[in-house]
This record gives sequence, C-alpha cells and structure tokens, in this order.
Amino acid sequence: MLFKRRERRPFSEKVRAWIAPRRGWGRVIDYWRHRMQRLPDSPTRIAIGFACGVYTSFTPFFGFHFVVAAVLAWVLRGNILASAIGTFVGNPLTFPFIAAICIETGSLIMGGIPIDGIEDMPFTDMAILFLSNIEKLVLPYFVGGLAPGLAAAAASYFIVKPVVVRYQKRRRAKLMARAKARIEAAQRAPGAAE
Repeated sequence: MLFKRRERRPFSEKVRAWIAPRRGWGRVIDYWRHRMQRLPDSPTRIAIGFACGVYTSFTPFFGFHFVVAAVLAWVLRGNILASAIGTFVGNPLTFPFIAAICIETGSLIMGGIPIDGIEDMPFTDMAILFLSNIEKLVLPYFVGGLAPGLAAAAASYFIVKPVVVRYQKRRRAKLMARAKARIEAAQRAPGAAE
C-alpha cells in the first residue's frame, strides 16, 4: 500500500489516540463536520442518517451502535455514512450523562428506583454496574432512552439539514464560478476556436 505505515503502532498507542487525539478533539470534530457536509446525497437523507446515529447513542446496544444506526438509516432511507458519523455523539465523554439520563428516566417510567449517584460515577464503574445488572438496567435504559433519544435526534435533524443545505449551495456556487472561469480562460487563450 502506498501510504501505509512502515511500523505498526502498538495497540496502546491506538487506544491513546482514540481517547485523546494528538491534535485535539476540535480537529476531529471539524474533520467529521466537513466529511458529513461533503456527502454526495440530499440534505434530507444526510440529516435523517445523522439523526438515526444520534438516536442510537441513546440505546443500550453498546458495541452495535454502528450496526443499529445503519439499519435505522436504511429503513428510513437516510444516509448510512451520516448515521455512522451521528453515533459519535455517544462517546466516552457523553456516555456517562446519556446513561444516567436514560436509566433514571426508565426507572421512573417503569416504577423502579433510580440508582443514586450514577451521574458522578466514572464510565468504567458504570460499565461494570451495567454488566452485573443487565436484567435490571437494560430494559429501563432502553425505555428511558426513547424520549431523550427521539428529542436529540429531532434536534440534530433540524440543526444538520440547514447546515448541509447552505454548505452544498455554497460549494455548488464555487464550482460553477470555477468552471465559468476555466471556460472564459479557454476562450481567451490564443489559438482558441473562433
């Protein structure tokens, strides 16, 4: 491969780069924003796909968020790549808050007792608690994630769609101006057909 690394990075280096990127999270977010805006699809399909990814972040299907988001996007005729990008809303920084909201809401809806102190719990402790109490937490998590997940998905749809529309219009105008400039330059060039 042309641009492949000569020496493979160790696994610990890959994990560190995933948790704390060398050039910062701002650059990562900026990259994914540009990547999503340049998707060759309609703004509506891109926004639906992104909303599917955001909604999936509020489900207890850890490890399968990409798959669930892709299936939802396919069913709703959204953009599948945008759904994968939307799942990044659920990340190690936001999962403790998402899990706390979903579990507490689900416990209140289902008549259970919410777990005290879950908001302040580190993510690793929350994962251990989650795995040791699957039957007590998965169903409340799923039920409690429906309303906040749908609200976040709807908000993301109405935020992403106009951004993509504006970006695509601006990009189309730049490409048209560039094409006109090339045509005019070709017509003015010496030896051009008259």
